[in-house]
Parts: sequence; structure tokens; C-alpha cells
Amino acid sequence: MGRPRGTSAAYRYAVGLMSGTSVDGIDAAVIAIRGDLDGSEKPEVRLVAYENTPYSDQVRAEIFAMFDPRQATIDRVGRLNVWLGELFAQAALAVIRKAGLTPGEIAWIGSHGQTIYHAPNASLVEGLDLRYTVQIGEGAVIAARTGIPCVSDFRVADMAVGGQGAPLVPYTEYLLYREEKRTLLLQNIGGIGNMTVLPQNCRSDEVYAFDTGPGNVLIDGVVTRLTGGAATMDVGGSLALRGQVHARLLEELMQEPYYEQPIPKSTGRELFNAAYIDRLLEYQARYGLSAEDLVATVTRLTAWTIGEGYRRFVRAQHAADVLIVGGGGSYNPVLMSMLADEMNAMGVAVMTQEELGFHSDAKEAVAFALLAGCTLDGVPNNLPRVTGAAHPVVMGKISYSVPKR
Repeated sequence: MGRPRGTSAAYRYAVGLMSGTSVDGIDAAVIAIRGDLDGSEKPEVRLVAYENTPYSDQVRAEIFAMFDPRQATIDRVGRLNVWLGELFAQAALAVIRKAGLTPGEIAWIGSHGQTIYHAPNASLVEGLDLRYTVQIGEGAVIAARTGIPCVSDFRVADMAVGGQGAPLVPYTEYLLYREEKRTLLLQNIGGIGNMTVLPQNCRSDEVYAFDTGPGNVLIDGVVTRLTGGAATMDVGGSLALRGQVHARLLEELMQEPYYEQPIPKSTGRELFNAAYIDRLLEYQARYGLSAEDLVATVTRLTAWTIGEGYRRFVRAQHAADVLIVGGGGSYNPVLMSMLADEMNAMGVAVMTQEELGFHSDAKEAVAFALLAGCTLDGVPNNLPRVTGAAHPVVMGKISYSVPKR
């Protein structure tokens, strides 16, 4: 990391902000960009600074409450929208300082916000095909506090033309990772797992991607409940390492209909939610499992869903050379070992972002900085084959503010 050499005119500096399904905090990245973002050639993109700002217990609890439609009253959603906008703005200013830059040197901010509800499958109402999504973290607040244009609320533009509104990162993966001679899989393991397929020497319209299923969401959920909130994740896979995978429970969990659903598809906490965790705890009691056994079993499930996604939807068309893993799950050695067992058996090597010189935690924040640059340049930044949209669109809503001096 660090500021690139060269004149300031050669680079554009941007900030990306991300808060994912795991609700760990705000990932903020400053990147330096040289070149166009239209996909005609690979741009040069360098990570200048990265910082994670954890949420307070109060904020985290309020976000989790908003995942429950019964609690997500309009006044609470509205308040949290501007509350997160303030926190995202603080995170942006903090990472800019860490980069040794000033707000005046930043061309734009791209903020994913925090998804609290995602309904990508159409429901017919009075003859209208309705699909919707809710991301909060008000972009106008971010722009006002930083004095930097902020692009936010990306997903709705894709959904307006029949898309799933997810995954969105694949366009940026096409920009940065495509190769002439190897087929690559990029697997993010955040709260939800998602896979991007980059066939060798591909065009952008040949890229495809989908949500594989739970990433860390079930692991984190059962750990949080089993420890009464004393722990919110299986740090280092220590619980799973001491447990045994329960074959019968694993087989039952593999029957989840989502895994057979054809691509393009996306999922989230609407499916893998608190009620799902309740059922896992019921299974634990029914089978007399230890806490460690339950964690080991859901960890194995996550690895299996990634392998199954590749087997079912990718392998026959595009046998891959490498699976590159990012996100918080890449720091869980037990999960990574289970995933290597899945993929190595099919001839696919498994590597992490760090092994390639990238940064797992910063990856999605970097992606939304790039997507925002496309928005401001008027470049379509969805991939219809990935999301199911009828055609390419320019995603993102722009909030302007008078620059701070």
C-alpha cells in the first residue's frame, strides 16, 4: 500500500465503503486509479490505504433488528439510514487521513451501504413485476460531511430492468483479474458466499456469477447463540477444529432448495436468518451435538456449497484452474482446508487474495470505489449475464456537496 509514484494528474483517488452481511463494521479503502473503467483495457488500480471501523454494540444490535421486518418500522429505518450515513462519512475521512491525503484530493466516494432487505425475485402486484432491495447509509449525509461526491444505492438500477441486483462485484473483477490463458473463480466468503467465473480470455458478457449460499452467516450465527454473544465468530476455526462433522445433519442441510435453484440467483439474510439459526439449534438438540460439532458441521456446509456451486453450474462449461478466495472466511483455516478438499478433488487449486498480493478485507470496498467511478463516467457497471438484467445499466445514485476547504 501507499501513494503511487507519478504526478497527481496521472491518478484519480477514490474511496470505497462497504458494510456486508456479517455486520462486522465499515470497510474503507482509498485507491489510486489510472486508466479508463470501460473494460477496453485493464486499468491500473492500487490500494493506498485500508481501515476497518467496527460497529459499536448499539449500532450492530440496531442493524440486526432491521433484518426483521416486524421490527423495521419506517421511523427506525429512517433514523438508522442517516445514523449510518454519519458513521460511513467518519470512516471515509479516517481512511483518507490514513492515506496521507486530504478530502480535496479525493475525486469521489462509492458506498455500498448496509443491506437490510433484499427481495430479488419478482412478485406480481396489479400486473406489475415488483422486485426490491433496501440499502441504508445515506449518501447525501456522506457527501455533506466530507465535501466529496458520493455514489450510493447501486442495486436498484439493475433490479429496475429485471435483474437480481446482485452480485455487483463481478464487473470490477473482470476489470482487474481476467487472464488470457487461465479460467479463474473468485470466491468471496463474507456473510454470504458468491462466486464469479472468469473464463480464459473472456469478454465482459461472458462473465457470470452467483451467490453460492451461506458464507460466514451460519457459522457466526450459531457461535453467537451458543456463546450467549460472548463470541460472534469462530476465530481461527478453533471451535470447528475441535468438533466432528455430523454426516446426517449435513445431509439434511444440503437439501436446502436454494442450492438447486438455477443461476443467475442471489440470497441473503432473508433466507439464512435468525429462524434458520433456531432450526440449527433444534437439530443440535435432536442429535445431541456438542457446540463444536454443530460449528464443524455448518463450516463443512459452507465449503460444500461452494464446491456444489462449481459442480452444478460451472465445471462442465468452464473447468477452472484456480479458485481465489477473499472475505472474512479466508481467515478461517478450517474452512479453507475443507474448501481445498472440495476443490482439489476437482482439479482446482485454492489460493487467497493475499497470496496474489491483494487484500481480502479491502476487496469489496475497492470494488464499490470502482463501480462509483463508472457511474460518474457514465459507464454501464452491471453484467446482465450475472444478474439477469435485460440490458446493461449505469448503477448508482449521485449525491453532490460543496467541497470542504
